[in-house]
Amino acid sequence: MTRSGESPLPEIELVDMRQELKAGNRSIFSRSLTKAIAQTLAANEQAILFLNRRGTYTFVQCRDCGFVLRCRRCDLPLTYHATEEMLVCHQCNYRKSVPTRCPACRGRRIKFLGVGTQRVEEEVARIFPGTRLLRWDRDVTKGRNSHQKILDRFLAHQADILIGTQMIAKGLDFPEVTLVGIISADTILHFPDFRAGERTFQLLSQVAGRAGRGSSPGWVIVQTYTPEHYAIAYGAKHDYVSLYHQEITFRQQHENPPFTRLASLVYTHPNADACQREAQRVCHRLREKRDSEGMDITLIGPSPMFFQKVRGRFRWQIILRGSDPAHLLADLSLPRGWVVDIDPMGLL
Repeated sequence: MTRSGESPLPEIELVDMRQELKAGNRSIFSRSLTKAIAQTLAANEQAILFLNRRGTYTFVQCRDCGFVLRCRRCDLPLTYHATEEMLVCHQCNYRKSVPTRCPACRGRRIKFLGVGTQRVEEEVARIFPGTRLLRWDRDVTKGRNSHQKILDRFLAHQADILIGTQMIAKGLDFPEVTLVGIISADTILHFPDFRAGERTFQLLSQVAGRAGRGSSPGWVIVQTYTPEHYAIAYGAKHDYVSLYHQEITFRQQHENPPFTRLASLVYTHPNADACQREAQRVCHRLREKRDSEGMDITLIGPSPMFFQKVRGRFRWQIILRGSDPAHLLADLSLPRGWVVDIDPMGLL
């Protein structure tokens, strides 16, 4: 398969990080990726290491077997809430405590997974001392023209490896980049959002497209604890048609768009208790109206959002699911602090 009017799409190698652990490798880099980085540096070529930092604490996984703790109702990953010390489903508000043993294999290595770009940078510097590194994330791009300065330095080959987040995923052309390493494909995959599979596939395609855009062929290494997941398996094959059929079946089974419509109501307040009370008050009103008028609409929540506190304000969410959720909101008067989104692009 080739890009539109360009060079062939790069080969993608999936690395099962469960096998790396069993082999005694506890580094954030697999043996394949470490070897590939060494070969790239020896050839005086460039590499990109991609990591989605937002994956920290988005899911809980057994490092022995790869099992991810999921909601028994929605089949979506449960999110750990440190303030409550509970696992919570952000779709239906199902809750459970964190197990001490894996429900699948009875192993004890239950981990809250997530690695930041700074740690990746430190690990590369430790394994490959003297390598010229650039990091591209929000922490280092706060100054004026900082984005362009990083791009210019990398394009001028003043660095050997660029470490970054979603900023590097698409729309950039680096002719000397022959290797792309995706540190963890699982962070987005296990977001508590029904679009997680689709977005994982998109991201794999976008990041992989940064490799081999020049005269030399590209090589992509994807590290994952779940190589069997359809979004990752089809992403490695550039197989969108199969991904579509699998994804649309999943959404139909769980009554997600496009087979139904959603509405998201988010309330923010600087006080945690006040935020929760207001969300519960509005949800109670909506339930009363739905029941009195006999509407076929499901109310989910209220529950704290995935990012529970942003810029000093707590956030609680109510989700409406049905053929016309906006009908339930007609004539509803909401105080300041509420944001209503019909057909939201995301629920985080």
